[in-house]
Amino acid sequence: MEWTEDGIVLAARAHGESALIVSLLTAAHGRHAGLVHGGASTRQRPVWQPGNRVRAEWRARLADQLGTFKGELQTAHAARALDDPQALAGLLAACATLDAALPEREPHPALFEGVAALLGALGHAGWPTIYVHLELGLLQELGFGLDLQRCAATGASDDLAYVSPRTGRAVSRTAGEPYKDKLLALPDFLARRTLAATDEVLTGLELTGYFLERHVFWPHNKPLPPARDRFIETLQRLSTTICG
Repeated sequence: MEWTEDGIVLAARAHGESALIVSLLTAAHGRHAGLVHGGASTRQRPVWQPGNRVRAEWRARLADQLGTFKGELQTAHAARALDDPQALAGLLAACATLDAALPEREPHPALFEGVAALLGALGHAGWPTIYVHLELGLLQELGFGLDLQRCAATGASDDLAYVSPRTGRAVSRTAGEPYKDKLLALPDFLARRTLAATDEVLTGLELTGYFLERHVFWPHNKPLPPARDRFIETLQRLSTTICG
């Protein structure tokens, strides 16, 4: 059994003295793990950093075996983000969240393209907005998509301000006002599909985090990834600096 495909490194964990167990996200084979012999060496380790895009070859004797990876670096996103703590935190958060949330070997080509778009945008204006949309896409791919286009109570598409924590549907400001303490805030950029300020991104991450925790992580008795928490902390520091 073998295949060759572009993949984005989600995680690389030490195995023995010199090998790595690498988790890749690919368009056709989903989140797929494999053993990289010598992956921890000085020559190979830079290739298998989270966020990097590689041309990977997977081989195994049987389809259900772990198999082995060989890979050639295509784009060193990890190295490009090293000098930008916020971008690096976002890259690591995205990789950790996808690695923990996605079932193994289940194709999600649209999600692969979304991750590639995020990595390509790192360091440019608006990339945190793309990050929030990536988490919304993750929920959609896993069957827990949110309906943020029309009010669940009135059917209106304007002045959407809340989201029902029970149904994941948007609620207008007028309809939701009596129940606002029980609803989740819907940042304006998600309703209008515009770029977001840092405080709006934080509100967006609170929204997606609620549904990720409820539907994806809690049922498997897992917390949201610490890397995601660290990303939020970097955004909070930035927001405090700007406000100050």
